[in-house]
Amino acid sequence: MDEQKPQMPHESPDSEIPPHLYVSPPPNPFDPRRLVLRWLISTLAIFAAVWVVPGITFAGPGWQLGIVALLFGLLNALLRPIMILLTLFTLGLFGLIINALLLLMTSALADRVGIVFHVDDFFSAFLGGMIVSLVGLILSYMAGEHRVMVKMGQPQNHNRGDSE
Repeated sequence: MDEQKPQMPHESPDSEIPPHLYVSPPPNPFDPRRLVLRWLISTLAIFAAVWVVPGITFAGPGWQLGIVALLFGLLNALLRPIMILLTLFTLGLFGLIINALLLLMTSALADRVGIVFHVDDFFSAFLGGMIVSLVGLILSYMAGEHRVMVKMGQPQNHNRGDSE
């Protein structure tokens, strides 16, 4: 009698996932909790850039920095297809330039809505973009936004064609 391997809820019967790995399904990008978490992470990352980079200034109540993060996120969402395409061709280097341009555009939009968030020049925007990316990445990992699983041990050798 052939024994069948128990099927995980996320895999199809002809799935080629080795039995020692578990791949969780991708999270829903429109989950409200996930959107709020990403917004908070972005707000903290922009705060870090304001704190570290001398050419980036903010003045006002803290909730306005949340509006700045919302503007940054909206610009990022609008330019995401272009950003992905250019980043692939330049092996990620253009992503830093795009982040700098996003910060400059966010500065201009914030000024239009009456929020004092200013980026002095491209160099400040470039450093700020690096800080926003690094802090955002670290906070995303800490919050569990990006899941990392390390499983120690040897993979089991399962031959599907053999029957015992």
